[in-house]
Amino acid sequence: MTLSPGPAGGELPVAKPATREVTDWGRGYLKRHPVAALETVGGQFVLGVRAIQYLVADIVTGRFAFAEFVRQSAFMASAAALPTIFVSLPIGVTLSIQFGLLAGQVGATSLAGAASGLAVIRQGAPMVAALLMASAVGSAICADLGSRKIRDELDAMEVMGVSVVRRLVVPRVAAAVLVGVSLTGVVCFVGFLAGYLFNVFVQGGAPGSFVATFASFATVGDLWLTLVKAVVYGAIVAVVACEKGLGTKGGPAGVANSVNSTVVSSILLLMVVNVVFTQMFMILFPRSGL
Repeated sequence: MTLSPGPAGGELPVAKPATREVTDWGRGYLKRHPVAALETVGGQFVLGVRAIQYLVADIVTGRFAFAEFVRQSAFMASAAALPTIFVSLPIGVTLSIQFGLLAGQVGATSLAGAASGLAVIRQGAPMVAALLMASAVGSAICADLGSRKIRDELDAMEVMGVSVVRRLVVPRVAAAVLVGVSLTGVVCFVGFLAGYLFNVFVQGGAPGSFVATFASFATVGDLWLTLVKAVVYGAIVAVVACEKGLGTKGGPAGVANSVNSTVVSSILLLMVVNVVFTQMFMILFPRSGL
């Protein structure tokens, strides 16, 4: 806003043009956003490292909050198990449809089992489990910690000498890793079973061919990759949710904003990490020829 001379020698404010307001806001946003993004990622990285350090130290010294870990594991499993199963069913059927049609076009219908099975194990299972955890579990963790933050419960714990990271974050990270691995196994089984049933009873495929080709192409390395992904994805969801919850401010509206930010940030980070994992696995462990 600028000033112009008034009729009595004073100055009157003159509004900037709308285009200039928008331009100034855009420039300021571009300057602020990278800094805020780096601060957020840095805070999440520091929190994750501290949580892992405390987890190892507490397990060795016997100070691990096992009761809280059990409660959080039960809650996460109950919140994400059924949605994960219901999502993995159409995922397995969709993959079976797509790979069945593609295999039929190239005259390799016997490879439908290998293609759909490998897609479920390598990509579908860990990503479906992680996305459902980010939506159901991550939002609940953030809402819980954010509500405690605005009620000053976390500050009261620190005043009493209780570490918030040790007492609240570490059990949730450990529980998220355990539940993430378990849900990934469930998705592998349900997705493969759904693809098998659809291929055999709807597409008219041979049961023996479906199972045999999958067993021929799938390797132990694929299972290890899936398990490593599940562990990392579960830790990412928990760390992001805890960091957003601990940084909540602004009352109830701030809790809602933190929950929304948790889901969006978790999904974006999971997608990026999935691409990195998959590419590194293909580079380090290239698939041998048939």
